[in-house]
Amino acid sequence: MIERETISSGAVWESVVGYSRAVRVGPFIYVAGTTATDENGDAVAIGDSYGQTKQCLNNIQAALGKCGASLADVVRTRIFVTDICQAA
Repeated sequence: MIERETISSGAVWESVVGYSRAVRVGPFIYVAGTTATDENGDAVAIGDSYGQTKQCLNNIQAALGKCGASLADVVRTRIFVTDICQAA
């Protein structure tokens, strides 16, 4: 049987909505959709796509670290923007 491990960031939304920041299944780690929020769940870098991206990557890096992985282990990402013209 393949072992499944859930990783929590402690964000309030995890228990409200019912998800985990990351899930490790065997050798694979899946990270949930990540927003530009700090450890208190507060939005950061509002109106600053670069700052928001940095915060998202920091959140992802922290989740991967709890699984013993790093950003160097990432093989695929997806991004969602509400206005691509502002992301340039």
